[in-house]
Amino acid sequence: MDKRIVLSLPLISGLLLAAAWPAGGVPVLLFIGLVPLLLLEDHLLQNRQNHSTFHIFFRVYPAFLVWNGLTIWWIYNSTLFGVVAALLVNSTVMSLAFWLFHFIRRSLKNPGSGYLAFIFAWISYEYLHHQWDLNFPWMSLGNGFAAWPAWMQWYEYTGMFGGSLWVLIVNILIFKAIKSRLLGVAGKEMIRQLAVILLLILIPAVASFVIYNTYTEKVAPVDVVVVQPNIDPYEEQYELPADLVIDQASALARTKADSLTDFIVFPESMVQPNWSSGMMIWENDLDNHPTINMFRNGLLKEFPKAGIVVGYSTYRSYDAGDAVPSTARKFKNGDGYYDAFNTAFLFRNQPDLQRTHKSKLTPGVELMPFPWLLKPLGDFAIDLGGTVGQLGVDKEQIPFTINDTLKIAPVICYESVYGDFVNRFVKNGANMIFVITNDGWWGNTPGHRQHMLFSAVRAVETRRSVARSANTGISCFVNQRGDVSQATPYWEPAVIRQTLNANDKVTFYVKYGDYIARGSVLGLLLFVLIAVSGRLQGKK
Repeated sequence: MDKRIVLSLPLISGLLLAAAWPAGGVPVLLFIGLVPLLLLEDHLLQNRQNHSTFHIFFRVYPAFLVWNGLTIWWIYNSTLFGVVAALLVNSTVMSLAFWLFHFIRRSLKNPGSGYLAFIFAWISYEYLHHQWDLNFPWMSLGNGFAAWPAWMQWYEYTGMFGGSLWVLIVNILIFKAIKSRLLGVAGKEMIRQLAVILLLILIPAVASFVIYNTYTEKVAPVDVVVVQPNIDPYEEQYELPADLVIDQASALARTKADSLTDFIVFPESMVQPNWSSGMMIWENDLDNHPTINMFRNGLLKEFPKAGIVVGYSTYRSYDAGDAVPSTARKFKNGDGYYDAFNTAFLFRNQPDLQRTHKSKLTPGVELMPFPWLLKPLGDFAIDLGGTVGQLGVDKEQIPFTINDTLKIAPVICYESVYGDFVNRFVKNGANMIFVITNDGWWGNTPGHRQHMLFSAVRAVETRRSVARSANTGISCFVNQRGDVSQATPYWEPAVIRQTLNANDKVTFYVKYGDYIARGSVLGLLLFVLIAVSGRLQGKK
């Protein structure tokens, strides 16, 4: 292969993958996005005597750097360090997945069977990026169809990883067809290969279109008002008095809410402690906090039927003898410990106040990665949104309970990117999903648009209607087919209202979760054992 072609393949791949990505991309480009890298890997395998096993890592790294750079560049609006870290970590783990695939291929007696290892390695990387402390599943291939809900209806059976599997299989088959052509394979065989590729693209797509056009929601109406207060996270969120924020947001809600309203939904971390006066929001004594009573004596009295969902930044102190979790911080001027939380509250005209804490935390912002190693650097935690530093979490995802037939999954910001995490709310009875978020950190960039579209993926996977309240753009509603409606503009106060249907059906994906990813991890481990065993036998 010509040297110039070899050098250009990573750039071509990076550009194709970036051009496929939402919002505004063309997802079908995903089907060819990895083909240049497969051609490159095969070239290195055929010339293995001139290249070490790890050489592939450095060759594919530029492709993933281009893809990530063109897709998540908007992180720099929050911090330059954050975008550099995201680019380097993402590109590294993607390149390692490719290296592991190449290592296995070089170790097998029949390298052609190694393409199954490629599928296992890539999906295992995506699964890892959902689980570890540097989690960032944003770039999982199955998310690429988020803006095209008619193409991903079968995610209710496979979840997002089914889309990744689809993309990987088609890329491998197109690569093999190109290689066959380069080797001068006869025309009939080429036609057969192309027919198989076309069928593998069309069958899932056509099946999805059929489901999309025949899916009917069960009528179980819930009237929801969503408020977008549009508070500047850099200039106002932590400076404005909490009572003023609540008054302004409540005034917006009153323009749409009435006696028939079932829920009023406000965004993530809308109510902040008053640092200047030292008035923290302690969960140990919520009933006496002024901001809690503002909702109880305000909107709840005006709209007694409604439940109010709102995001807070809260704290909890621990008394002597209490079990102190690993996330707890020590008081600077005392011997006690406390936790900080990114919290969602449900207010109703009942004495109980339901709450949940954000548990899928943003690395470096709400989660200190590898605390045993990096805890001494805690004071330098980067600021990408939400609350800075290590936050406390919930051990279980318990939905807000209205009655036996209506429960709400309160999903806070980054949590909406995780299919299996949202599943836990649904498994525990959630009939609807409320996403509360604060996307203003990234400016008017693709960041907040991409984040909004992940709610459509969750809606299809779970067949749950979604109400999404963002501090500023995009607040919206998503039906059970993944269609987005009433999307609000960025950087404008807004309030929207819609009747959504609750649903109690449990999808196949909700029931079995990320079974494709778990199976891929097991398959990869098996291939690694075979490869290592083969190498050891070869040395003997």
